[in-house]
Amino acid sequence: MSSADPARAQLPRGRYGRSADERSDRRLKAAGAVLGTAFLALIAWSGVSYVTGTKVSGELIKFEIVSDREVAVHLEVRKDEGVTGVCTVNTLAEDGGDVGRADFTFDGPHGRVDEVVTVRTTKRATSAQLVGCTTAGGN
Repeated sequence: MSSADPARAQLPRGRYGRSADERSDRRLKAAGAVLGTAFLALIAWSGVSYVTGTKVSGELIKFEIVSDREVAVHLEVRKDEGVTGVCTVNTLAEDGGDVGRADFTFDGPHGRVDEVVTVRTTKRATSAQLVGCTTAGGN
């Protein structure tokens, strides 16, 4: 018995189970690739539709506590030209409770509006936050 014998170099048939069917492996890989590509396309489509569907967006640049009853808020609003946008600003007290909330309408012809608005409060506020912006119809 020589170790160089070619008959001994092959594994005995049936000893280690059936060999994998290469065609079914290729089919599984192809199905996985198709499903993976479809899933990525769905994620990309939903992201693009969300971004393009948003007609009004805003950013709170800064705020200043003017008095015990007022907060000046600097907003930058981006919207489609001709669209009326509504942004909601909320002010908070030191304990975290709401002390003021106001909606501001931006209906100018420009797509970018940079404006300082005033929120009246029930007591001294310590912070302000932009809740969100939508179109005037709420869409």
